[in-house]
Amino acid sequence: MNKYAKRGVSSDKTDVHKAISKLDKGIFPNAFCKVVPDIMGGDDDFCNVVHADGAGTKSSLAYIYWKETGDLNVWKGIAQDAIVMNTDDMLCLGLTDNFLLSSTIGRNKNLIPGEVISAIIEGTEEFISNMRDYGVNIISTGGETADVGDLVRTVIVDSTMSSRARRSDIIENRIKPGDVIVGLASYGQSKYESEYNAGMGSNGLTSARHDIFSSVYRDKYPESYDPMVDKELVYSGSYKLTDIVEDMPVTMGKAVLSPTRTFAPVVREVLKNLSGEIHGMIHNTGGGQTKVIRFIENLLVVKDNLLPIPPLFNYIAKESGSSPKEMMEVFNMGTRLEFYVEPERASEIIEIAHSFGIDAGIVGFCEKSDGRKLEVSNNSITHRWDMK
Repeated sequence: MNKYAKRGVSSDKTDVHKAISKLDKGIFPNAFCKVVPDIMGGDDDFCNVVHADGAGTKSSLAYIYWKETGDLNVWKGIAQDAIVMNTDDMLCLGLTDNFLLSSTIGRNKNLIPGEVISAIIEGTEEFISNMRDYGVNIISTGGETADVGDLVRTVIVDSTMSSRARRSDIIENRIKPGDVIVGLASYGQSKYESEYNAGMGSNGLTSARHDIFSSVYRDKYPESYDPMVDKELVYSGSYKLTDIVEDMPVTMGKAVLSPTRTFAPVVREVLKNLSGEIHGMIHNTGGGQTKVIRFIENLLVVKDNLLPIPPLFNYIAKESGSSPKEMMEVFNMGTRLEFYVEPERASEIIEIAHSFGIDAGIVGFCEKSDGRKLEVSNNSITHRWDMK
């Protein structure tokens, strides 16, 4: 069993997928998120989407960072994480506007004071305002802040989002042989970001924070981790949060805590120009670079030209001792959103991404196959997954 599993988490959530395997998959069974009939409006031409996600254990690292530095702004990033993990899954359906947002914060009141809650709320409003400037309308409907110290060791920040759309506008993954994959980068600094983003996202944080950061935090902040985990796996790395590293313009703490980048402005522009031309979209969150394998049939997906892997993931690999294949299964590795399109459509998507200051390129292609197969190459090594 690898260290990720020993810490009580799963990169692909096998048990969760097994638990829900017999549930109704909605009116577009191969869509990235579940889509249901327009219950509220009662219009057969429309549909509803409700999606829930959050910042995960990233909030635990934010807690330590705040305690060490006094910087409340770190919580604004956590607010963004909780929103983007919803919006960017929903983008893969072709939804880019008119989102309703409800936030849920569960805290240990003895450790998380009102000023932290205020910072999270401010971060939510700032992100919403920023997106509105780019034509992405998110409306906050309120939410719940619960004092649940018996259940939550520090704080957990989640969101639920919903939207209504025409059924004809929904993108259901119909990825086919001959498609190319256009990948968008999770790292760098986009036109709508205020500082460098190391590309972390909100997946794999249990691994990243424990493998990167020093045992000094294990002893100082026992409330930040599960006491049932073997102590040798808790904060077993070499770095402190404020350590400066040569190849990133931010400290190690800020790198791992980089807010999850949204691709909403980019996708909105792509769909304005290429409506009906997108065969599939994949958000490389849980499962990392292997996410797509759940949305294909009788297809081989080959990713042989990934975007440059940003420095942060190299640090995680070195500190954790994880194999390249394990890293691909957990982290986005710098390529977090994928479009599956005919080759002649690729250049326009790439140009749009570049116009927002985001690196993009053709990272692979698709071929007919028996079963569901994936190949991801890096440094002349090809890693394979086969799900017949």
